[in-house]
Amino acid sequence: MYSVPADAEVEPGTLLVAAPTMFDANFRRTVVFVIDHRDEGTLGVVLNRPSDVPVDDVLPAWGRHVAEPQSVFVGGPVEKKTALCLAALRTGETAATVPGVIAVRGPVALVDLDTDPDLLLPKVRGVRVFAGYSGWDAGQLANEIDREDWLIVPALPSDVLASPNQDLWGQVLRRQGIPTALLATHPGDLQRN
Repeated sequence: MYSVPADAEVEPGTLLVAAPTMFDANFRRTVVFVIDHRDEGTLGVVLNRPSDVPVDDVLPAWGRHVAEPQSVFVGGPVEKKTALCLAALRTGETAATVPGVIAVRGPVALVDLDTDPDLLLPKVRGVRVFAGYSGWDAGQLANEIDREDWLIVPALPSDVLASPNQDLWGQVLRRQGIPTALLATHPGDLQRN
């Protein structure tokens, strides 16, 4: 009998939402946007961890063009000096027709940061820059999903540009319906409840 791997539902453009019981400091109450998923491993970025570093300080050409807040987001614990950029394309645009981007899913694309931002910006609703990424080797994510560390849910293009003033983690859980929506009210540390 063929068994379906725990990460079978994971694909580019899905979200990994940390379970309320996830206590790893890198991922507690995070929402990870999956950029790539294949047998060799998975790559994504944490959408709800802004840093205090302005994009202008590290990528001056992009600083004034990124979505508010205009800071670098912490994409994850791997390769923290590597910058990744995601864009939400405007309605009617596709990655095939926009120079300097690679399709992820639907209107969300990975941006080549060597692209001239002035050429790209009229074709996007917004861009966000991430320092580092979240990565899993072959089988690692499936094991974490088996352990119930992650929930796999569909992403909305607006998630990529969500304001840190919103509780993206709670918002994503609430839109899943009952019973998953109830996890948004989980206090996290039951010792403190």
